[in-house]
Amino acid sequence: MISSNNLIDKREQRFRSLALLTVSIIYLLILAGGIVRGTGSGMGCPDWPKCFGRWIPPTEASQLPPNYQQIYGAKLKGEVEFNAVKTWIEYTNRLLGVLSGFFVFATLLASLTYLHRDRAIFWASAAAFLLIGANGWLGSKVVATELAQYMITLHLLLAILVVFALLFVLIRSNADRLQSSLIGENSSALKRILFVTIILSLGQILLGTQVRDALDEAVKQLGYQQRNSWIGSLDWRFYVHRSFSLVILFFHIILIYQSNRTAKQGLIKQLTKGLIALVGAEIATGAIMGYFAVPAAAQPIHLLLAVLMIGVQFVILLLVNPKLILLNPAIIQSRLQKV
Repeated sequence: MISSNNLIDKREQRFRSLALLTVSIIYLLILAGGIVRGTGSGMGCPDWPKCFGRWIPPTEASQLPPNYQQIYGAKLKGEVEFNAVKTWIEYTNRLLGVLSGFFVFATLLASLTYLHRDRAIFWASAAAFLLIGANGWLGSKVVATELAQYMITLHLLLAILVVFALLFVLIRSNADRLQSSLIGENSSALKRILFVTIILSLGQILLGTQVRDALDEAVKQLGYQQRNSWIGSLDWRFYVHRSFSLVILFFHIILIYQSNRTAKQGLIKQLTKGLIALVGAEIATGAIMGYFAVPAAAQPIHLLLAVLMIGVQFVILLLVNPKLILLNPAIIQSRLQKV
């Protein structure tokens, strides 16, 4: 016979695998959102939840009503000609959004196995589900407000909070395996620098959304024919964002130094090495956009790297705060006895 402990272990293993897959899908969704933004496909579907009044969007203009330009013209912000590529980019983004919602819900259901043993995992999974639902609703408002900048910024911010909730779930459910990598003592300086770095990185990401808004304004004024002039027409937001990247790099160098002093080996040391690589790649993609007329392919990669970067920072923050991810064995035993 299979013992109840073995069954629980298998359920927890499935949960950990599902949580990892769900985090990966959320990152894929963020990449898709970056592609939508970079290609100007945000209004590729002018209505929501349908697309041109259909659940499966058209592939050519002949599938639309003859007067579709009058019907959707106001929503299309002057793009009165149907663009199949932009429509399907936006539609694919929406499909990924639905898929991510299903996976977060599945993670919530799977977290029930922890309900009596470690309630924090269940509640964090529930928070991720509520956040992804709120972000889906916010996505509809992004369309309804015709890509209002504050809505797009909130949309991204909620996506980052979903990532944080799921990473907390993933790390806490693997806490027993990660105990050798945890740092509790003599890590106060590392904790402080991590916290400041996360705040600065989040500010840099949000400032990046403002730069993208300024870029949209430049595209409207200059058109795609003058792509080489886009960067030169940007305002102070671009220059602050560009210069602030050096501040971010500086804090990560301090983080590497402090990490090497505190964690001589193990996962934290590996993550900090990966983090500096992410920062370097992030700055490189920013430079590519600045000096090579904002290539469309660089924009979603730039966004994805930024969210990966802040995700790794958050994981390290959890690992240097064991109280956040380790549950006292006595509490576990007490809860199980009540079941």
